[in-house]
Amino acid sequence: MLIELHDIVLQHEDHPILNGVNFCVDDNDFIYIIGKVGSGKTSLLRTLYGELSPVAGEGSVLEFDLNKLRTHQIPQLRKQLGIIFQDFQLLREMTVEQNLDFVLKATGWKKKARPGRIQEVLNMVGLSEKVHSFPHELSGGEQQRVCIARALLNNPRIILADEPTGNLDPETSRQIMCILQSVREQGAAVVMVTHNLNLLTEFPGIVYRCEDGSVKEVTNDYNVAIEAETE
Repeated sequence: MLIELHDIVLQHEDHPILNGVNFCVDDNDFIYIIGKVGSGKTSLLRTLYGELSPVAGEGSVLEFDLNKLRTHQIPQLRKQLGIIFQDFQLLREMTVEQNLDFVLKATGWKKKARPGRIQEVLNMVGLSEKVHSFPHELSGGEQQRVCIARALLNNPRIILADEPTGNLDPETSRQIMCILQSVREQGAAVVMVTHNLNLLTEFPGIVYRCEDGSVKEVTNDYNVAIEAETE
């Protein structure tokens, strides 16, 4: 099991966010986390990459114990994760190639190996011709594909994506989902926070809902609801 959370409690300062969270992710899973704004979706994701510590319960990500995670261990954990943000977080003054090279250098890749790896991940997302472009020269969908390429650089076992289609039109969102599905088919698990429930009909996965301070798997309930709507 790549991720295991048992009765996890999350809070910000003294304000409770989620209680009694049970959540598991295995190889090749495609997991959706849905719920209203402020329901704790992003907080759950932040816990998985070591930014928010649980106050109770037990949890592990890639065999890192979340209750005992030390500051110096967080980069080691994140090197095995690919993290995709809604707002891209690309370095505006750098080209696509320089953005990706920055990550490879920071994570210990040798200089000679970096250009080849950059080309590999850009080919995976269909952006090999944009290697010398700056972020402001790219569309929103292209910038998000660069972010996916960046997340793939270190061959992560898990992709964590926070609203990766949030600011994109339907067709571009579909393209992004196809790339993420392809990543899963190649062996990585994907955990994706989304408010776009339409994606679940075309790209089925395991569905968890954050609601009323809890996290529940609602895959079956949601599929029944979809079938009822389409009858």
